[in-house]
Amino acid sequence: MKELDRLQVLTRIAERRLTRRRAAGLLQIGERQVRRLYRAFIQDGAAGLVSRRRGRPSARRLPAATQERALALIRERYADFGPTFAHQKLTEEHALVLSVETLRGWMSAAGLWVPRAQRARRSYPPRERRACLGELVQLDGSEHAWFEDRGPRCTLLVYVDDATSRLMELCFADTESTFDYFHATRRYLERHGKPMAFYSDRLSVFHVQARDRAQGGPGLSQFGRALRDLNIDSLCANSPQAKGRVERANGTLQDRLVKELRLRGLSTPAAAEPFLPVFMADYNRRFATPARVAYDAHRPLLPSEDLTEIFTFQELRRITAQLTVNYKRGLYVLEDSVENRRLRRTTALVSEAADGTVTIRGNGRVLAYRLHPRDHARLVPGVVVEHKHLDGVFAWIAAQQHDRDAARLANPKVTLRAKKRLRAAASSSASSVDP
Repeated sequence: MKELDRLQVLTRIAERRLTRRRAAGLLQIGERQVRRLYRAFIQDGAAGLVSRRRGRPSARRLPAATQERALALIRERYADFGPTFAHQKLTEEHALVLSVETLRGWMSAAGLWVPRAQRARRSYPPRERRACLGELVQLDGSEHAWFEDRGPRCTLLVYVDDATSRLMELCFADTESTFDYFHATRRYLERHGKPMAFYSDRLSVFHVQARDRAQGGPGLSQFGRALRDLNIDSLCANSPQAKGRVERANGTLQDRLVKELRLRGLSTPAAAEPFLPVFMADYNRRFATPARVAYDAHRPLLPSEDLTEIFTFQELRRITAQLTVNYKRGLYVLEDSVENRRLRRTTALVSEAADGTVTIRGNGRVLAYRLHPRDHARLVPGVVVEHKHLDGVFAWIAAQQHDRDAARLANPKVTLRAKKRLRAAASSSASSVDP
């Protein structure tokens, strides 16, 4: 393009429609250079303006032997390596000095690397929408700077109906955790009812890996178990394209919702929550499409379906002969009663709420318990203790020794002389410990 511009300007000079000084200003070169170009143009025509360096090898070009050696090493040892990784190995292992982009060009020319732009993209066959509202609801979490630099970065949980592309629920959360999805799904169910199925990705909240199922587990996540209790199916997609409606909605929300929050001066999730229903109504009015069948597949919640109990972490634990239950490194001692004694060596259902409250059920009733403090466990002699835990261990030792001394002083068989020695030792140890 530079040479074409020069040809046009020099043609105007030859036609005496432009001065050389004005031409130098247009081409942003010196007037002497304009005279040289004009002489070449008069002598050779347009061919005289073509750069003499075109088609000639660069003076900084690497030797051909270096290129041959690099490609030979890649074919022999690094055939499946990408240019960046292959460049790292060639530099560190074989002392070849070259740039990554030079190696990328060599590998592309030799057929050892196909650039991403030239790769054949995978085709995804289109899928028709479901027929009616509430038949399939796609859900996903979108982590984004929703409040830009005015507030914290958080995640928006998005529920989109497959048949109509309607936004059914929006909820801000810190992360895509199980309890966050419990909270958002409960709001969805109380507002719309139970859909036939939820369609999600393969996040661990929804999907249990095969290796975990092989260990004897139920094969259901906590979220999947809650949906099963509500008689709602849970489906997982193999690719983001499979749940494209919610993915495209995420892109629209990251554009429009961010700007709407900025215009209204909303800077925190708590402040933005009341605005979300207003935004959803406007979004659905603009972008939602009518369903093929005018039928709402949502089902009402049954009176027996207690969402507070269903949307908890639930695990089965065995009641020991001592009426104890182990759960998350905690020892729960059940109340010693005739009814509870009949539950020895049976299975109890342990439920944990979002606030950490633990409920134990056995034989269809809630069991009273107390949490046994594990700090009273005996310290094994000769146990290996890390340096950073020494302060806590010595505090525990001092408390244990104080309790043992108090028990000895209360023993009527201990003589007065022995009690005086114990009191003197206790007072001396206390004075040495206090600063």
